[in-house]
Amino acid sequence: MQFQSPIVRRKSRQIMVGSVPVGGDAPISVQSMTNTETTDVQATVDQINRIQEAGADIVRVSVPTMDAAEAFGQIRKQVNIPLVADIHFDYRIALRVADLGVDCLRINPGNIGREKRILAVVDKARDLGIPIRIGVNAGSLEKDIQKKYGEPTPDALVESAMRHVDILDKLDFQDFKVSVKASDVFMAVAAYRKLASQIEQPLHLGITEAGGFRAGAVKSSVGLGMLLMDGIGDTIRISLAADPVEEVKVGWDILKSLKLRAKGINFIACPSCSRQNFDVIKTMNELEVRLEDIKVPMDVAVIGCVVNGPGEAKEADLGLAGGTPRNLIYIDGQPNQKLQNENLVDELEQLIRKKAQDKAEQNDKLIAKA
Repeated sequence: MQFQSPIVRRKSRQIMVGSVPVGGDAPISVQSMTNTETTDVQATVDQINRIQEAGADIVRVSVPTMDAAEAFGQIRKQVNIPLVADIHFDYRIALRVADLGVDCLRINPGNIGREKRILAVVDKARDLGIPIRIGVNAGSLEKDIQKKYGEPTPDALVESAMRHVDILDKLDFQDFKVSVKASDVFMAVAAYRKLASQIEQPLHLGITEAGGFRAGAVKSSVGLGMLLMDGIGDTIRISLAADPVEEVKVGWDILKSLKLRAKGINFIACPSCSRQNFDVIKTMNELEVRLEDIKVPMDVAVIGCVVNGPGEAKEADLGLAGGTPRNLIYIDGQPNQKLQNENLVDELEQLIRKKAQDKAEQNDKLIAKA
């Protein structure tokens, strides 16, 4: 059963990152960042394509040198997803990638030197319609702010962010988004909550340096989950010491769990116990791998026994309830057929793909009528 999320989102100004709207009433976008050497154009293009295939809306690329900027220009020509250039200190790199087709500049105005340099970047961004992301991290606060607070705090993060916001305000440039990331969940959440009440621009959420795949996914889910439940957040990046593709998958799972976006299969599966009539864990592992290519939003229940199986299966688009001697399939809440354990995964995959195709065709008809 699918329903609308009860979350009321914070009202924010909308900006465009290439073709992707961020803020306002736009869906919360999912981002990731390449970890290849940007000067290795082919490796970076290949990774961007994999990240996009996993469902990312936006990809960020680090551009630390002018050589990397020239490589960025080659990359831009070979991919069609919006690209953000991550730049620190050197305003000339920002000017160059702007001319090469960047969709957003991740650059803190206060870190690029004299006012003339800041003005040059802002004027270029304004002329070409390129938004800016102000990105504040607890690990790289300005020295005077570190001295004032003694250590990173939510107030320190927000003060740093507002310092950069004030620069853009004075230059009458409003097309920007802001992040205030920390590896500490409580610090990040408190900072975002405070910042959300002070500006109208969209917020880019993340728990920075969250850790490896498992721990990082948990920390990100807890931190971003609290903020998203508050209605805070317009675009998200899950920072993992893992393949960027995994960042995208976790990001989507967070949004799907809160009913904020829908893409692909939302599996409802039991943890398995001695009541199970088939190997639930093995079945789920195989199905998740086989069905990653399905993009149509749908709920699929895989429940191993007759205790909770029928109830969960009836609520899904397609559900499997374990039984003896055969397992019962429900489609759209109605019993459909029974499957033996032999070839269960193969037969279940075929049924799910058929249901996904039917839903896609129904969606196409609705769009055509609209």
